[in-house]
Amino acid sequence: MQTITAGYQGLSLLVNLNWDRLIYLGTIVAALGMGAWVGSLQ
Repeated sequence: MQTITAGYQGLSLLVNLNWDRLIYLGTIVAALGMGAWVGSLQ
């Protein structure tokens, strides 16, 4: 149980440290998806 708790805390720390990068990556993926969708319209 301690191993699971320690792993969760480590993952939580990584998410907290890299939250802005995750948002940045999500924004790029959303923009590419919208661009592909608009480009496929005729």
